[in-house]
Parts: sequence; structure tokens; C-alpha cells
Amino acid sequence: MPVAAAITFTWLGMVLAISFLEAPLKFRVPGVTLPLGLAIGRVVFAALNRVEVLFALTLAGCLVFGPRTTTAVVLGAAAVVVLLVQLLAVRPALTRRSDRVLAGETGPRSRAHLGYVGLEVLKVAALLAFGIVSL
Repeated sequence: MPVAAAITFTWLGMVLAISFLEAPLKFRVPGVTLPLGLAIGRVVFAALNRVEVLFALTLAGCLVFGPRTTTAVVLGAAAVVVLLVQLLAVRPALTRRSDRVLAGETGPRSRAHLGYVGLEVLKVAALLAFGIVSL
């Protein structure tokens, strides 16, 4: 499953770089306001999520048409399910919140953000384990 491993480790690297490095660091740059940081984040995460969907589809194809183990199927499915939950359940709430901030509203931080981060941690674990199993 070398193709699946390559896709998985590329996906993992992108998630680590964007979610755990770029996302928090952009708010430390002088002059980056919350609305500007959110606007940048929306563009960056929209691009990341499009690539993640392509990786997930390719990974699913590898699992359907290539050699696989039960462990690989479970771990690959876990990463894909986490991505789907992020995209279908959490991202809409984050988008609504960022829409309000960009419109000038203030309010408490969104708990959806913590949920997204927690799901990112689970996705990283699933991708790392799947990548190792795929080797």
C-alpha cells in the first residue's frame, strides 16, 4: 500500500502544518486583527479541506481496490469519518461564527472551535496509525 502511505503522510503533514502551526501563529503577527485572521483562516482551511477530500477519496479507492487489512480499513475509515464530521457538523458552526465576527459583532469564543481542534487531534492519530500500518 505504498500509494496509500504516501497520500496519508502528505495529508498528515498538511494538517500538522496548517492546523497546528499556521492557524495559531497568524494571530501572533503584529497587525493581524481577529477579523483579518479569520478571513485568512477561512481561505486557508477551505483550500485544505478541498485537498483533504481528494486525499480521502483517493485513500478510499486504495482501500477498496488494493490490498488491505482490517486494521487499515478501520483506521482509514476513522480519518475519513472525522473529516466528514468536521466538514458537515463543525465547519458550518465555525462559518456562522466567523460571519458574525466579520460583520463586526463581538461575543464569546465558539466552543465549535475546540471541537474542531479535538477532531484534528483524532484525525492526526488516525492518519499516523494508518500511515504506519500502510508501510
